[in-house]
Amino acid sequence: QVQLVESGGGLVQTGESLRLSCAASGSTFDTYYIGWFRQAPGKERVFVATISLNGDSTYCTDSVKGRFTISRDNANSTMYLQIYSLKPEDTAAYYCAARPWDVGGPYCDGAIYGYWGQGTQVTVSS
Repeated sequence: QVQLVESGGGLVQTGESLRLSCAASGSTFDTYYIGWFRQAPGKERVFVATISLNGDSTYCTDSVKGRFTISRDNANSTMYLQIYSLKPEDTAAYYCAARPWDVGGPYCDGAIYGYWGQGTQVTVSS
């Protein structure tokens, strides 16, 4: 099993940047596919980005392409979500999630991720 703890959220102004971190513990980090999801107030949780086991392949949902970058540091069991040019519509709780390498399914489907962090809040003021 793996435990995930997010950090790095906060209150920022439109146009600013943030880097969210997700620290993992308890298992071999590089055997887990990982991803970021977000949930805005009153809305469902949605997929944001995912990254491959060794970090050589990434995918971000269309609405954040060009502004969000996902990365991972397997040596330190940490993954990151760098967010540039924040907009008020980016306001949400951001969650990191992990699934073992042998669990298949659509990477944008939160149901296939068995491990979740507690979330970190990002609030963007206009």
